[in-house]
Amino acid sequence: MDRNLFIGREYEIRQLEKYRNSKESEFVIVYGRRRVGKTFLIKEFFDDTYDFHVTGLYKKPKQMQLKNFYLALQEYGSNLKKVPSDWLEAFEELKKLLKGIKENRKKIVFIDELPWLDTRQSEFLGAFEAFWNGWGAQQNDIMLVVCGSATTWITKKILSNKGGLFNRAARRLFLLPFTLQETEKYLISRGINWNRYDIVECYMTMGGIPYYLKLLDNELSYLENIDNIFFKRNGSLWDEFDHLYETLFGNSKLYLKIIDALATKKSGLTRLEIIDETKLGDNGLLTEMLKNLKDSQFVRAYNTFGYDEKNVVYQLADYFTLFYLRFMKGKQNPDEHFWTHFLDNPAKSSWAGQTFEQVCKDHIAQIKKAIGINAVLTDISSWQGSSDSGKAQIDLIIDRRDHVTNICEIKFSISDYVIDKDYEAKLRKKIQVFREATNSRKALQLVMITTYGVKPNAHSGIMQSQVKMDDLFASAN
Repeated sequence: MDRNLFIGREYEIRQLEKYRNSKESEFVIVYGRRRVGKTFLIKEFFDDTYDFHVTGLYKKPKQMQLKNFYLALQEYGSNLKKVPSDWLEAFEELKKLLKGIKENRKKIVFIDELPWLDTRQSEFLGAFEAFWNGWGAQQNDIMLVVCGSATTWITKKILSNKGGLFNRAARRLFLLPFTLQETEKYLISRGINWNRYDIVECYMTMGGIPYYLKLLDNELSYLENIDNIFFKRNGSLWDEFDHLYETLFGNSKLYLKIIDALATKKSGLTRLEIIDETKLGDNGLLTEMLKNLKDSQFVRAYNTFGYDEKNVVYQLADYFTLFYLRFMKGKQNPDEHFWTHFLDNPAKSSWAGQTFEQVCKDHIAQIKKAIGINAVLTDISSWQGSSDSGKAQIDLIIDRRDHVTNICEIKFSISDYVIDKDYEAKLRKKIQVFREATNSRKALQLVMITTYGVKPNAHSGIMQSQVKMDDLFASAN
């Protein structure tokens, strides 16, 4: 393994090394959003060298999956003469193959896109359980690594399995997208040396998804890259949206109803509001879909300040999805230089302001570090309400255990942000409404989170602390 190839993933690499060197068999599940780099991590860690490796086929029937498994067995030395008739037979042959390896070392088995092997009425999961519980887990030299983009399948069929696999999947590695710091390092490693403003804007279009970031051309500017990848005819991500949701969720049309509804309100919707917008039933299916969207990190769920879990708000949190729905959906004949021509459009400024709030919510650890409270226990929420003084909305509240509540104002601008007399009055009113409506007895401190900081003037003293764009690029530790 060449560590120079990796940006981030330090924790995951340490864990994989630990599992490979343990004195017992290990069952390791690597999961996360599609395109986040699961397969790359495993291939590079093991130098693409295994004792058996197979990748499930997307939407292919049982017999084709079995033939693909059979061909992989042959590639790794199996003498099986015909395609297995079922999964029990297939895994029995894999067991024979591994037993035949006499070297005193961990035998590495890598099954990629495991959920795709579990086709309808294939009885795959039972055979998989029998292979691992009945034999693999009893050995001391097997390392079974499975990957899957279908986080919903992984969570439901393995992590929450109450049958043969219950409590067997002790090793879980959930891969997160890159942070801003990791994104910057990755871009530099590929010869892309943009300023941080452009990196943040790039992050707001595609998030810290390694596959998307790899599409960037170091000979093009940020604007040219976005035009080339998103808006050029047959661009790399022009048709990514439909494929993304179809490969992750069985009934993607129902999931997209929820996604479309959440896209209409940047601050998010409650469960009842989602039902009203989508006309979906208030039942277990909706509960499962919301959980799946949250587990896959397409949706963020958070509480409204001062309310219990029944008032949880669901907010669309996937940057690529937000960008696609805002600027690409329904455009059949796009301007191939749309993003460049759109530079000074007010709609872009509105999008940037809203999406920068998402970036901040994904970098709470960095915000806490910047204002010196990284060691303080906190609850993160949002709030909207009213009092006799009027109405107010706060998109980010950091409620601290040291009897302080940080009310965060987030502004994305191309230069130092200026707090004028009117805006100072607006901020004071917002704080007053919050205190009156919530009856908070904690100290309320205003934090301004901006790109380049707040320009000092007669009105900037209203803030107790500030966080700049550069602070979001810090390490979370």
